[in-house]
Amino acid sequence: MSRPGSATEDEFVELVHAAWPSLYRTAILLTGDHGLAEDLVQTALARTYARWGKLREPAAARGYARRALVTQTTSWYRRRSTRNERPTEVLPERASGADTGTAVSDRVDVTAALRELPPRQRAVIVLRYYDDLSVQETAEALGVATGTVKSQTSVALARLRTLLGDVELTTTAPGGHHA
Repeated sequence: MSRPGSATEDEFVELVHAAWPSLYRTAILLTGDHGLAEDLVQTALARTYARWGKLREPAAARGYARRALVTQTTSWYRRRSTRNERPTEVLPERASGADTGTAVSDRVDVTAALRELPPRQRAVIVLRYYDDLSVQETAEALGVATGTVKSQTSVALARLRTLLGDVELTTTAPGGHHA
């Protein structure tokens, strides 16, 4: 039995069904790896479930799950960067810009460019422009100041412009928010 004002297990099941697609999309954009994205979403939802009895409002759980996802992704990148880096003598060739006219190849190019950004910058871009969060909501999700979100967004967009060349990037998010 749950306490008055606390979330029920049925509400958690509803959260999983409602939040999974957007959390998964965010995880894919943050990592570029479908298997890892699934693992990260499951971990984020497990952490949310562990705190479920303490959450007063089920509506706040979605934001908690998103923050858990971003935190787990950042943690994964820290561990990965210290253990799994393998030096190589030959760098892979960059893709030629011959087929960048189609929407699919543009999306692939943007996804590949996102993977070139440091984890914090990637998280800021994904949360702001793909999840359509405001600067304040992004700051809350990442646990940083709004000024950090703004500066990281500026640096990340400049880097993406460099990486993508002629592909036009806008500073207006899909919902009409501005960077």
